[in-house]
Amino acid sequence: MLEAGGRNTGWRTRIPGMLAFQSEKTNWRFETVPQAGLNGRRGYQPRGRGLGGSSAINAMIYIRGNAWDYDNWAAMGCPGWSYADVLPYFKRAEHNVRGGDDYHGGEGPLWVSNQDSPNPGTLAFIEAGASLQIPRNDDFNGARQEGIGLYQVTQKGGERWSAARAYLEPAGPNLRIETGVTVERVLFDEGRAWGVAYLQDGERREIRARRAVVLSGGVFGTPQVLMLSGIGPAAHLQQHGIAVRVDRADVGGNLQDHLDYVAAYECDDTRFLGSNLTGMVNMAGALVQWFRRRSGPMTTPYAEGGAFLKIDPDAPCPDVQLHFVIAALEDHGRAKVRAHGYSGHVCVLRPESKGTVRLASADARAAPLIDPAFLTDPRDIALMKNGVRAMYRILETPPMSDYKGRDRNPIDLADDAALEALIRARADTIYHPVGTARMGSDADAVCDPRLRVRGVEGLYVADASIMPKLVSGNTNAPSIMIGERAADFIREDLG
Repeated sequence: MLEAGGRNTGWRTRIPGMLAFQSEKTNWRFETVPQAGLNGRRGYQPRGRGLGGSSAINAMIYIRGNAWDYDNWAAMGCPGWSYADVLPYFKRAEHNVRGGDDYHGGEGPLWVSNQDSPNPGTLAFIEAGASLQIPRNDDFNGARQEGIGLYQVTQKGGERWSAARAYLEPAGPNLRIETGVTVERVLFDEGRAWGVAYLQDGERREIRARRAVVLSGGVFGTPQVLMLSGIGPAAHLQQHGIAVRVDRADVGGNLQDHLDYVAAYECDDTRFLGSNLTGMVNMAGALVQWFRRRSGPMTTPYAEGGAFLKIDPDAPCPDVQLHFVIAALEDHGRAKVRAHGYSGHVCVLRPESKGTVRLASADARAAPLIDPAFLTDPRDIALMKNGVRAMYRILETPPMSDYKGRDRNPIDLADDAALEALIRARADTIYHPVGTARMGSDADAVCDPRLRVRGVEGLYVADASIMPKLVSGNTNAPSIMIGERAADFIREDLG
């Protein structure tokens, strides 16, 4: 296994509440190209760097998406990917502290836990939504997704439980892991992948694969490696002096992401987070509690509660997701807000806007050009506006409104033009990019439904880039399910 980052075993990774304090050692900190739909702003694209990938720096929310998503994948030309097909793999991966049942696994490697110490404000948010007739939902991954409630999290005993802790820590001596690696390209002989060329410690090296090569570089890294290996849009590769092996326009295409609008509120309740003296004292006490008992406020995923709402009555399933965060979040937490507060987040679950990932250079060390093309389809902004209004209704309803929060960006929600301007000025990703090496049965698909790269032999993809359509929710659990499926496909194909 070749990994660009480190092993991610330090306490900053293990403490859930330290997710807001990650460095460039664990986070690629990518940026998008200027986004026309966001007034020309560059968006932030954090991605995990090190073992476990983004599961080592994410908010640990365990959401699979909606059953309809997977049935839709099957209908789009991906046989074997219906909800009935993928549910056993979700269950196989999962170790839910509630135990196994028709929807959950109780013995898998990925621990899924209830939250240890949800903030009172999160509980107030749920109560406010329930008073508006939003049904309570204690299990967004069960019989129904719609409703409001607390999220379950990928934690074990108060510690972050990343994919690396679930799958790599228990691995035996047959797995060799090399860290600090930059993969330059996949090596081929007569159309079959036989190895990988990479940089490590300033030296160029090669490693041979007897049976197959599996790419799991994520939605940005996987298409970058494919293009550097000569698999991608021919004209684009030729611009960078790369010999074309397979002309495949959809490599790096079909990029979809959840755009997120944030309503940030300041308030006087110091149980919410704040970048001031009281906030720092609170955090110091919480760290002591975590180190002593692995419990308390530092087990927070920050986005503790949320909701799945159906805004369009004709939608097949919820089309908007809400996250409630226990801090007044600005610019992904990079802009420090001294005041204590909270924020409500809303994203369009199945956006119509699609973008691209392209090479900035033939040098594998250069970051790719990321263009999610946010809000370029007018259907997305129309749904986002109605979702934002629904979210504000919850924040302005008791008992949530009892906190007397002060909106940092007040607006007349009835003013459609002003609301659209505010969304375009403030919205950015909530970190769920997918689709840049999509699977399918059509001639343009990058992978077939068994995750084999089309046009070559012995090359697989096992990450969120294979999704033909973004799922209705957070993407960590589906990515792990994809890895479970890839393992079976490879075992069956190679014997």
